[in-house]
Amino acid sequence: MPIPALLTGLQLTDSAFPSGYYTLSHGLEGFQQARAVTPRSLPLLLHDLLRHSAGPADATALALTHRAVTADDWAEVVAVERRLYATKLGREARQAAVRTGRQLLDLAGEVYGTPQLERYRTLHRDGAVRGCQPVVAGVVHAANGLTTRQAVTCELFAFAASFVGAALRLRLTDHRRAQVVLHGAAPVIEETMAAALDRDLADLGGCVPVADVMAGRHERAEARLFAS
Repeated sequence: MPIPALLTGLQLTDSAFPSGYYTLSHGLEGFQQARAVTPRSLPLLLHDLLRHSAGPADATALALTHRAVTADDWAEVVAVERRLYATKLGREARQAAVRTGRQLLDLAGEVYGTPQLERYRTLHRDGAVRGCQPVVAGVVHAANGLTTRQAVTCELFAFAASFVGAALRLRLTDHRRAQVVLHGAAPVIEETMAAALDRDLADLGGCVPVADVMAGRHERAEARLFAS
């Protein structure tokens, strides 16, 4: 990987990058409120969400977007985003995807300012796209020279790191154990990345009924630390 592309990938997945990920627990808070997750089961929950939620939905959308941008097929970018948004059944998930995506679009435009981002921004202004985070990330990574494999891996790692960070704030782990959990997710990230690259548009969408139920409960909770 060229060093400039590597640096942009590291920058975008750094927890200091203000994309809004710090406001999300990726469903973890809902599981904690229902007492359906423990420190022991935390890694298994992360693996399940990678394989059946983030992978089939967001990672697949990112891979398809990356390929479409590389091929200069913007109609396909629009189609990917519309399908991704439609597959997010919960209100929290839809709002989180759009809020973090628009934040990324705005900041990436200022930091990188590539022609591809400007093309996507035009589609956003025209109402053709909503600004879902995985699609925006796909545009950014493609414009910055990462391969599809590298881009998907970066974003899945960012998801896992954000999930573990939420676990820390929810007191489901400590800083040392969090790093063990994150490292232990590496084979699952690689597996999930490979599966995402093998999917077509018709296959886009996760299936996580229990997580959807937890998200629905989380929306109606009297007190919440996270937006999702």
